[in-house]
Amino acid sequence: MMLHNDFFKLKTMIAANIGKSFLDAYNEKFNSNYTAKDFFVDKYWSLFYNNEKYMQWITNSAFNPGNHLGDVSTEGRKSKLKNLINSISENKFDEKNVIGYSISDLTGTTSGQVTNLELPIKENEAYLSWIGSGFGIDLDGFSLLVPNTQILLDIFEGWGLYRDYLNKTLNLKGNQIDAWNSQWLLHRYNKLTYDANDPSVLFNPLDVNKDGKMVIGKVPWAKVLFGLAKKYPSLTFTSYVYKLGFNTPNVTIGFIAIHLPKLKYTTDLYEKFFGTTNKLLAENLFGTALGFTKACQMGAIGVNALEPKGFKDYIKQGTIPKYNENNKEETINFNTYQIWLLAMLNNEQLWDKAHDFASSLRDYSKSDRDLRTKKSQEVETLLSSTNKLQFIDRLKTIIDGCSSIEQLNQIAETIHFMPVDNVPYFLALIRFKYAVVSKIS
Repeated sequence: MMLHNDFFKLKTMIAANIGKSFLDAYNEKFNSNYTAKDFFVDKYWSLFYNNEKYMQWITNSAFNPGNHLGDVSTEGRKSKLKNLINSISENKFDEKNVIGYSISDLTGTTSGQVTNLELPIKENEAYLSWIGSGFGIDLDGFSLLVPNTQILLDIFEGWGLYRDYLNKTLNLKGNQIDAWNSQWLLHRYNKLTYDANDPSVLFNPLDVNKDGKMVIGKVPWAKVLFGLAKKYPSLTFTSYVYKLGFNTPNVTIGFIAIHLPKLKYTTDLYEKFFGTTNKLLAENLFGTALGFTKACQMGAIGVNALEPKGFKDYIKQGTIPKYNENNKEETINFNTYQIWLLAMLNNEQLWDKAHDFASSLRDYSKSDRDLRTKKSQEVETLLSSTNKLQFIDRLKTIIDGCSSIEQLNQIAETIHFMPVDNVPYFLALIRFKYAVVSKIS
């Protein structure tokens, strides 16, 4: 992971590559022949900067000098564009006219390492870096660049609508293109609500911040990726993750693999076992334990990054959860925990095995009225096990007094041959199943 001082020109190269991938796809789709410069002036600048409210904030850029907008009048905007075009044509490249380039003022804050080596950049790359920078997808305050041309084209579809929102909504804050892209993709890939003939129908991306100002609302990072996974269930890609700071240094996390099939698998499991009624609410809970930044530290985004918040005690301390089927919110949380465990185990057969074993333990604890307290304590002691050896050792006590010996032996064998890393997840799943069967018996 790279923080603050990125390698020179890395952001420029990545943004330019994204811009080129998009422009090539755009020209092919619309049978056009835009150069990077022509598209920048005709489409990008016109949408993003040729209005009093901008769609994007790039600190120290030609359009946002320092930390202020400067002259945003019609003539002022045209003057900024002219200065940018002239500086690029004269090969005077710096942070003002190339996204991700090092700062020209050696005493100023920079997100790129300055060098006296001649590192060539072409004129079209400067414009492409601007175009590519508009495709960031906001995830927990960080931006994700996705090297998939169809997703880029889908993002572009929403830019014009964002401009309409800014122009028509007086109190709407500008400069939130990445947050907009997240909202737009989530809406664009929702088969139930998206209408290509009228994209604004059933689309409500707005929220109100603590100062009472209208803003583009934030979407849970996992929910955005779930949206991508629904549209592209077999797609795995390497993304670039970064944050453009405002009055703070820029931050780069780097290249992160995103495994959409694994994310889709998790939500599919929820739908299979608990239906679709509360699926969207459950999606808000996945990924809340770590947050996107810590999830990126794993190097890839898969099932393990989706851990729900408040789950640790059920793994580390062997806590038996409480199940309250009459409380909707608690039930959704409870079910989300179970699905994440099953997804981590990556073996649906363990769902029924955990349920059957939990049922046997419940029957054992109630099999003898005179010994019910003792047997219940034995079961609770067994369920508090957090590793393989501890569990099998405690299981022996129950086997000696249980009529379902064959089934207990089978579960002991399953755990014995299970990969060590999977055992805590399976033991936790058994505890959840026990909480359920104890309630409904």
